[in-house]
Amino acid sequence: MAATQEVVNTSITEKHFVNDSTQSDIKKEVDIEQVSEISDKPIPPPDGGLKAWLTVFGAFCCFLATQGYGYSWGVYLRQYNTYEYPGNMTSLSWIGSLWYWFCTITGPISMWLASKFSDRLIVGVACILCTLALMFASITNEIWQLYLTQGVMSGLGTSLAWFVCLRNPQQWFDKRRGLAVGLTMSASGVGGLILSNISNACFEAIGYRWALRVLGFIELVALAIGAVTSFRLNPIPKNVPFIDFNDFKNKEYIILFIIHFVGNFAFYMPASFVPSYAQYLELDPWIGTNISAIMAALMFVGKISVGFISDYAGRFNMAVFCGLMACIAHLAVWLTATNAGSMWAFAVLYGIFGGGYIAMITSVIAQVVGVDRVDHGTGWAFFAWSWGGLAAQPACSAIIEMGAGNNYQGAIIYSGVLFFAGACLCWLLRVKRGGWKLLKHV
Repeated sequence: MAATQEVVNTSITEKHFVNDSTQSDIKKEVDIEQVSEISDKPIPPPDGGLKAWLTVFGAFCCFLATQGYGYSWGVYLRQYNTYEYPGNMTSLSWIGSLWYWFCTITGPISMWLASKFSDRLIVGVACILCTLALMFASITNEIWQLYLTQGVMSGLGTSLAWFVCLRNPQQWFDKRRGLAVGLTMSASGVGGLILSNISNACFEAIGYRWALRVLGFIELVALAIGAVTSFRLNPIPKNVPFIDFNDFKNKEYIILFIIHFVGNFAFYMPASFVPSYAQYLELDPWIGTNISAIMAALMFVGKISVGFISDYAGRFNMAVFCGLMACIAHLAVWLTATNAGSMWAFAVLYGIFGGGYIAMITSVIAQVVGVDRVDHGTGWAFFAWSWGGLAAQPACSAIIEMGAGNNYQGAIIYSGVLFFAGACLCWLLRVKRGGWKLLKHV
């Protein structure tokens, strides 16, 4: 037994910690798989290689299709509220809320699912559910039917894919983890840019029902790519409990859990209400759509650039900075916006720093709980995130309707204050890990 372990350790040392320029990336991936089969110990992240980057690409495709839909939801809300089911904003906002909630609801059991089924099977089922959900939504005639299809069914499918996409890139990277997570999550911005414009064009050319069908076909292709490229660095764990509470023994993780809980009560508010706010300002309809699209595109830039900078400046430091800047974007720019120029300015600021904020509070999960527990940590963190998804849109809609349907200022203040609270909690976590020295890399 000792001799076998020595062979394993030697194999790991020779094949994974020594940079041999004569070995190709493909050879390294084969070596990693062979060692993972004979050792129960987690393999250190290789920080690169063919499978590592394919995993990031596949996760990117999944996020483009699923979270891109989330960022484009505002154009559907405007379409439904203006033309299909006019005067029902609060009722309609529950469609998006149900989607946001269900897309993270499987978090606590995501590790248990991974122990029972392969990631390719999980993402494959997600592909089928998401596609069918939008196809069924295209033939509905009542708001409650959209709750079940575009809300619940699509959300559950997204949830299955989401946690695979969140955890796998983190397993393959250490020093470049901020960049890898940023690249993965930036797809939501790209998806928002693409899907909001495609949907808006479909509304005008072929109607909202075909817009939903086109979106369904896009999700089918993108999620199929994600399923094929879902690679795990380490073997699927065995004997995983259905729900694991061990991470809550970690005080730092409790703070991170609260950060995620607070965060989503604010995060999706701009994506949902910027198009209707532009309509309230009597701007051209294309401006509202394209502000959402540009904001989503800049989230692509923000998540990658902030992720890259965080690998050098510190991920906790950047989480604090991005949270504060997202707060400023709300309270200093959007709150005072009365024309297209100020709305474009908000889109730029929030796109970069709002996107950077979600990328940072995700990328620090592995640092707080350890790479070997990143699955559990990610699952619980986004379970906390789900409650804001469920309640935030109806809350904001209720605030807006309190002022004869135009109290957007109250909703903006609500969102901005919550970003400030999130930044303060990030600072508390940063201090617990690195002390009070401002320029320290944490």
